[in-house]
Amino acid sequence: MNKPKMTTEKGNSKVLMLLAQLERINGEATVKDAETARQVTAKILHLIQTQGESRHTYKYNLQSSVFNLCNRSAVLLMCSLLGRGRRVGVFVSKGGTGILFQLLITASKELPPNEELMLQLHSLLAKAGPKDRKFGVKARLSGALHVTVNLLKENLQNTKLLLPCLQVLRVYCANSVNAISLGKNGAVELMFKIVVPYSKKNTSLLKVALDALGALLKSKTNAHRAVDGSLVPVLLALYLDWHRNDTRHRHMQIRKGLLVCLRNITNIKLGRKAFIEADGMRILYITSTECLPVRTLDPLVNTSSLIMRKCFPKNRLPLPSMKSTFHYQLPHIPAAGPVAQLYMDDVADDVVDESDDNEETEADTENDTENEEDEKDHRAVNDDIETDLNKLHPKRSPGRPFEELRVYERFFLELSEDFQVSILGTWRQNIRAKINQDKHINQNEFKHIQSPLLLGGITACCVGGGGSNLGSDCGSEGPEDEGGEGGVLEVPDTALLLPLHDPDLYVEMVKGTHSVPKYLEVAYPDYFGHVAPTFREPLLERVYGVQRSKIFQDIERLIHPNDILDKVVYDLDVPSCPVIEDDGESLKFNSQFESGNLRKAVQVRKYEYDLVLNSDINSNHYHQWFYFEVSGMRVGTTYRFNIINCEKSNSQFNYGMQVLMYSVQGAISGRPCWVRTGTDICYYKNHFARSSIAAGGQKGKSYYTLTFSTSFSHKDDVCYFAYHYPYTYSTLKMHLSKLEALRTPQIYLRQDVLCETLGGNACPLLTITAMPESNSTDHICQFRNRPLIFLSARVHPGETNASWVMKGTLEFLMGTSPLAASLRESYIFKIVPMLNPDGVVNGNHRCSLSGEDLNRQWQNPSPELHPTIYHTKSLLQYLAHIQRAPLVFCDYHGHSRKKNVFMYGCSVKETVWQTNICAASSDLHEDLGYRALPKILSQIAPVFSMASCSFVVERSKESTARVVVWREIGIQRSYTMESTLCGCDQGKYKGLQIGTRELEEMGAQFCLGLLRLKRLTGLHNHQHLLDLESDITGTQSKVVICPTTYVMEEDEPSILEAIDYSAESNDEDAEPENEHGSEVHENPDHFDQLSDSETNHRV
Repeated sequence: MNKPKMTTEKGNSKVLMLLAQLERINGEATVKDAETARQVTAKILHLIQTQGESRHTYKYNLQSSVFNLCNRSAVLLMCSLLGRGRRVGVFVSKGGTGILFQLLITASKELPPNEELMLQLHSLLAKAGPKDRKFGVKARLSGALHVTVNLLKENLQNTKLLLPCLQVLRVYCANSVNAISLGKNGAVELMFKIVVPYSKKNTSLLKVALDALGALLKSKTNAHRAVDGSLVPVLLALYLDWHRNDTRHRHMQIRKGLLVCLRNITNIKLGRKAFIEADGMRILYITSTECLPVRTLDPLVNTSSLIMRKCFPKNRLPLPSMKSTFHYQLPHIPAAGPVAQLYMDDVADDVVDESDDNEETEADTENDTENEEDEKDHRAVNDDIETDLNKLHPKRSPGRPFEELRVYERFFLELSEDFQVSILGTWRQNIRAKINQDKHINQNEFKHIQSPLLLGGITACCVGGGGSNLGSDCGSEGPEDEGGEGGVLEVPDTALLLPLHDPDLYVEMVKGTHSVPKYLEVAYPDYFGHVAPTFREPLLERVYGVQRSKIFQDIERLIHPNDILDKVVYDLDVPSCPVIEDDGESLKFNSQFESGNLRKAVQVRKYEYDLVLNSDINSNHYHQWFYFEVSGMRVGTTYRFNIINCEKSNSQFNYGMQVLMYSVQGAISGRPCWVRTGTDICYYKNHFARSSIAAGGQKGKSYYTLTFSTSFSHKDDVCYFAYHYPYTYSTLKMHLSKLEALRTPQIYLRQDVLCETLGGNACPLLTITAMPESNSTDHICQFRNRPLIFLSARVHPGETNASWVMKGTLEFLMGTSPLAASLRESYIFKIVPMLNPDGVVNGNHRCSLSGEDLNRQWQNPSPELHPTIYHTKSLLQYLAHIQRAPLVFCDYHGHSRKKNVFMYGCSVKETVWQTNICAASSDLHEDLGYRALPKILSQIAPVFSMASCSFVVERSKESTARVVVWREIGIQRSYTMESTLCGCDQGKYKGLQIGTRELEEMGAQFCLGLLRLKRLTGLHNHQHLLDLESDITGTQSKVVICPTTYVMEEDEPSILEAIDYSAESNDEDAEPENEHGSEVHENPDHFDQLSDSETNHRV
């Protein structure tokens, strides 16, 4: 039992004896003792490696002794002592780097320096450098930088010594100050002497030299030095030599190193100019094209593409002004802000700033993750979170005096209605009179408006008997109407499929809609209507290299300018004739209809068009929404469309989303629907520069291109393209009118005009609940005391999906199912279905006619500039004053960056958890009821994702509806519900693009969530409805519970390998693409139970 202990003690004594011997050698430190010291060190290392417990202690003692040997023998000892990994780390932590620099300075003073010693020292420094964070500072302060450079200059032919010196130099240059200092000492020119001319000898040396040169050229000072020395053509010629001679691609790292040097030089303006003058665009374009077939050369192609994109000359958009084509004079101009700048005559409109100060860093260029909604917050997650506890605690603000708010009492007649027969009859008569009056507003002003039936421009389709042969092939040509100016279209009979759509009623509603351009046309899709397709539309699988190929095609324009047509075929800036006449070789475009947006179309190649979107009125940016018409196409020909002035730095178009297309011939043939279309879709940064004014003061920003290709199936067709399913203001008015006609005596429905917008359009306010069972006091009291639910939507015009969700909510509320009746009996619904009618009508993406985002005006809205927000907030303030604040407030939105549907709410506790602020437990006390509704929706709605929900309060969102209503009105359940524009990556619809059916279903499921919330809050307990609701929502199925969301087990697909598109999309937060994993199961029996409509609310 004692034998191992005796062995250990014996080994310890030997180590101690050898350490003492090493100390004696340390004191003498002669050259002769170097070999003895090495032998002693080897014995000590052997002993301590064979002993477990004392190993580390002896190692530290050994190093302590070695550090005192500041002579040549110390270097030999350190070489014996150091290996890799942890030993190097321990060496650095004990101050070994400083000792090495001392030895290097001492050795450099000898003339000539000892080559073996310098070799060993630089070998040690090359090992220690990456482990020492202060390596560069220590090297500069000790004077070691110039020692290494001078050693290189004197030994250019000594490859054995060059390699460790270059390895150390590479680490030196990681410090920017060192790089500048080394550049002044001639390090840049020295590196060129090593890497030039082309030679396959000593390739390992060349790799290290190019790494060091690339690190040196990160400094703008050194980049300028390289340009001044005419070294850019040298690098290009050298790269071309390596490209031509490295036929087996064995030296890709050398080629990549040369490209990195070019990339760093082109970070400055003079570098880009020198690159262009040296024909760099053509050289890299040709070499990259030749590399494309070899996938292993993708790093070279990607870096070349990055350099060419950076050096592509910045151009202005082909527009006379960044301001919108349409102008609306505001009643008064704000004193400051972006809108005020637009009215200043002396402000330059679009200036391209090419100074070096606004150059993007490599990270900015390769990882475009700017996102106003999410990705920007991800980079600095705590910067925007509210940390003021006083602001976090909701405090009801008195707002306006109650005397001023009493005027809003007229919008709450249900709270005082006694439902006597005479009053009830008068109330219904007034409603009908008001609806009839709305149908005939300003008909004289719009007397020239044309129905699509008389517009012509499309082959006539006539079927005998005056009816539509829905579902048959009716696309053949027919006789023209002799009495008309053109062919007469047969209108698809969609009455059975779209009970809320009436083409003639839609035209009547358009006549009462006011637009700034005073549109006189009606778009066919809005006239015919949209029937959700029955087939699935999966997320588009991204083609490998599609973005790269599109960028190369853009670069071809610069290299071969004579191949570009540059022919303007549509231009709204020529108001007298926006459609340019041609010889029939070009497509015809049009966007002069409600919600349309296309400013200019330029034919760049025979089948390729650059499209420019119009900015929001009274703004010079917000380009994202598009909706336009195309005609004159050739059947079977593939056309490419490039929307060149998008602003967001990434899009779901990079992750499976497609544009929408509507074919008029397809509608006539029985398929009146928007369908997802487009191939080779990608979204990337282009060479068109944004002015600093349009970019909010930021310089050097570029626009982005959405490009897609498509072909057309029908001859003489008229097709429409849109960012998302259009839903116009006139469509809303038509739907509300049809809902009124479908009302039953059991439904209380009142439609008021909340206010008039700047453009003269009415903002509707709906009240929906159940009529009291009788005129008895108890029933009237129950009616008046129902909790209120306040819903709003479409504050951002480009988020059309919000209107489709709202349509689903309204249809459910007006339905005849027991669940709908129970919901009406439980709540009084106040609904503003469209907060921004002017923006919707005029094709804006985000703003109203005031040029401002209305969802950032809730703190202090102007009654003149933001009337819909002002009066909606006043409604809520009135309810708060009379102690009837809504139980739930929810604002419907659309989200362009995420999949699924989710909610944003407000929570003190969850906000504090995301910060480092100290808070007492009393400050964090709050009711968790704000999580109830999202949790319910995650259980019953297939598209809803609890994992995507957030309840953090951000400073930048303090003026939004969600935060203001929570903070000032005191509504705990104040939400923004975001619906994806793309599709789903979970549950039943995983891998599918979202459609109007799913959006309307979400609106209905939101109602079901409120019904379940009613029971959770103890308002009612209708036990007999539990089984019915369970059948409809499918909650009787076995549910798989996971940390993020709830999905049905039968709908959960197998795990698929994620696809990394980071190299393609230049987005380090790129989402993995998923395929659909299972069939979408539909139950038609559930169809009629959710709503009286046959077209939506499937579960």
